[in-house]
Amino acid sequence: MYTSRLYVISAPSGTGKTTIRREIEKLSVGVKYSISCTTRKPRIGEKEGIDYFFISEAEFESRVRKGQFLEWAVVFGNYYGTDKLYVEKLMSEGHDVVLDIDVKGASQVKARVRDVITIFILPPSMEVLRERLAGRKTESEEALNSRLDEAKKEIMLAAWYDYIVVNDVLEEAVQNIVSIFRATRCKRENSLRLLDRFPGY
Repeated sequence: MYTSRLYVISAPSGTGKTTIRREIEKLSVGVKYSISCTTRKPRIGEKEGIDYFFISEAEFESRVRKGQFLEWAVVFGNYYGTDKLYVEKLMSEGHDVVLDIDVKGASQVKARVRDVITIFILPPSMEVLRERLAGRKTESEEALNSRLDEAKKEIMLAAWYDYIVVNDVLEEAVQNIVSIFRATRCKRENSLRLLDRFPGY
């Protein structure tokens, strides 16, 4: 019997992490993305239990005190976190679980989960990243530069991750990540129980 594994995927804003996530979900490769908790209000089109678990600030702070988050942070005045019990439930059902979180959250998870597998997604270059962010046409030049500065800080931590995948061609990046999932399932320590079906082993 295969033992479920926990993965963390991080990437600078504009690298295409959300697009990669959607493509992986379409492939039905046996992984489940964890749904985060947040105290911010739902945006138009967002649904409870699909996009986020929307909870009150008091409830979030209560869960923090009880140690119920694998990781959490305050972003633009709102709390975001990964519910430990929710992740454990998915894994107990036999699913590999992927956390889509930033480098700070990844550090918290790494400190709490010994065998978590970490993947960092890089843009092809800073020039391409700038083009992608500018192409959104949603930010001022100042905000764009701020995002790029933050991206540089995050990229400096990429060497801390187990795997690094470059998102140049989307299909290749998706397949590289899926290959990491598949290779992990075939590792000896994850497959020893399969030998139980062979008498006398």
